[in-house]
Amino acid sequence: MTDPLPPTGRAPRRDAQLRRDALIDAAAACFAEQGYGVPLETIAAAAGVGRATLYRNFDDREALALAIFSREVDRLAAMLDPEAPITQTVATMVRAGRGAFSLFARISAELHLDDANRAAFQALGVRMEAILAPALDAAQRRGEVRDDVTPRDLVLALRMAGSLVLPVMCDEEVGVQIETGLRLLFTGLRPR
Repeated sequence: MTDPLPPTGRAPRRDAQLRRDALIDAAAACFAEQGYGVPLETIAAAAGVGRATLYRNFDDREALALAIFSREVDRLAAMLDPEAPITQTVATMVRAGRGAFSLFARISAELHLDDANRAAFQALGVRMEAILAPALDAAQRRGEVRDDVTPRDLVLALRMAGSLVLPVMCDEEVGVQIETGLRLLFTGLRPR
């Protein structure tokens, strides 16, 4: 699933989509560098657009955050191989999503979600569960995890493993953290 369509329900023109993508990229960078409270004008300027363009695309900063994480879910879904060993799947997703995990950790305390945005963020979690379900089913058939482990459990495991990786770590440190964390985590998920 891609970012939600604009209110018209039509796919945006290519130039409009490029501006929208630039806003999402700029928001991710600005949130990571300056925190969630960065002025929206700063994000618009970093994207090379005006404030009106920002507001035509996103109602508020929560909608920007949602678009960042929605795009990340799409990216992770595209790289998923359900037949790969489950520890490899989780490790690959943590490595690929380490920027998003770090960004979410940084801004989550400052998110002020209304009911609609809260529902949208919860829907992202449900999407992740659906994306991971085939990999979990395959892992259960192979005996890699217990039969009572659910897709929601696997999403939680992914979030837990993602929290071990810090933006200041080099690739070698990331690898050690992921390997150690997954060994500990999957010891509890394996059949007895």
